[in-house]
Amino acid sequence: MAVTIAVTRERREGETRCAVTPETVKKFVAMGADVVVEAGTGAGSSFPDADYVAAGAVVKPDTRAVLDGADIVLKVRGPNAQETSALKPGAVVVGLLDAYRDKAGVADLSSANATAFAMEFVPRITRAQVMDALSSQANLAGYRAVIEAAAAYGRGFPMMMTAAGTVAPAKVFVMGVGVAGLQAIATARRLGAVVTATDVRPATKEQVESLGAKFLAVEDEEFKNAQTAGGYAKPMSPEYQAKQAVLTGEHIKKQDIVITTALIPGRAAPVLVTAEQVATMKPGSVLIDLAVEAGGNVEGAKSGEVVTTPNGAQIVGIANLPGRIASDASSLYAKNLVAFVGLMLKDGVLNVDLEDEILKAAVVTHGGAVVHEGVKG
Repeated sequence: MAVTIAVTRERREGETRCAVTPETVKKFVAMGADVVVEAGTGAGSSFPDADYVAAGAVVKPDTRAVLDGADIVLKVRGPNAQETSALKPGAVVVGLLDAYRDKAGVADLSSANATAFAMEFVPRITRAQVMDALSSQANLAGYRAVIEAAAAYGRGFPMMMTAAGTVAPAKVFVMGVGVAGLQAIATARRLGAVVTATDVRPATKEQVESLGAKFLAVEDEEFKNAQTAGGYAKPMSPEYQAKQAVLTGEHIKKQDIVITTALIPGRAAPVLVTAEQVATMKPGSVLIDLAVEAGGNVEGAKSGEVVTTPNGAQIVGIANLPGRIASDASSLYAKNLVAFVGLMLKDGVLNVDLEDEILKAAVVTHGGAVVHEGVKG
């Protein structure tokens, strides 16, 4: 019998993305799989059910009917308890599981004897670039952060010279120069803003300057060694944080828009902007916190809310920014999944080789146990 790939609707509040598109249905069918999709799966991303059927999928209205006998289950967010309870023993589940924080979801997958893979654990190696869902989604989040900032900011971004006078360009400060930060810089520059950026990783200075922005950091010895082998920022010492806080604090006073993007895997998001620094900003200034779902980089940020401070600054805590550009976000994420599933599905045969370096790094539960060392710890 052919391998069955099942995709259910996302049930997390505000989640508009989907794990499969009509384009990737065709790819899975070409790989020898049967694809079953729950009705309404692509509605939030503008993919109607009819397009899935035309691509070769079977659309069913009931969650349990979709999951019945499924060998592989693809998700954006991890499955909820109802979905997990409907899995057949040994089913492969792939998604952005938020495995460090969603301990209950991981425990349920383990109890269901599922082999669960977290897309956020795909290693950042050359071979896995096409599967890097964190990067594909962060890129769109950085773009969308600038669009949200422009919408919330009561002035224009570019310099405009008119007969009535000159409009000064917006000053945008990006804190954290990963994939999201770089896209935020590029987008803000395209809109005509004057952009500065900061990061604790020295390799980012050249990247920032190549995009036409100015780099801001305390460039001491600790700064020169502040990057892991995997390309992530290391937690910085209290001494360094204090020096950086003075430098950035003076800079933040002069900014119209601050966009924060700093995340450390397995840890709460570091606070980059304190309430005292927010209080120094001008009325009408905007802070966009991309890390708000992980606790936030801006003190006072609230997930899903816009907080207006007494001095008239707005702290925008939009959860799931990629979901604000859902069609593109779904398309990219679905392609990440095709590449990942391709490691296990060859000529219609499912073979989960946990010695493969990518699968080994991403597996969270297998054989009725939590097997990922970081999640276990």
